[in-house]
Amino acid sequence: GKVYIQFIVSKTGDITQVKVMKGIGYGCDEEAVRVMKAASKWKPAKQRGRAVNSRVTVPLIFKLT
Repeated sequence: GKVYIQFIVSKTGDITQVKVMKGIGYGCDEEAVRVMKAASKWKPAKQRGRAVNSRVTVPLIFKLT
């Protein structure tokens, strides 16, 4: 299933305000949040050549076996 996660990429590339937008349950939602909080820095968005905060939504796909 897919868990949709929304978060903010700060000006410095840190991931903050992680939340589940659409989950599937069974512990996958909590694991998706944990993985995103532990992720390395992202490249921040730029507007007029300056780094800005940006809201990002990504699907994380789980395959249960």
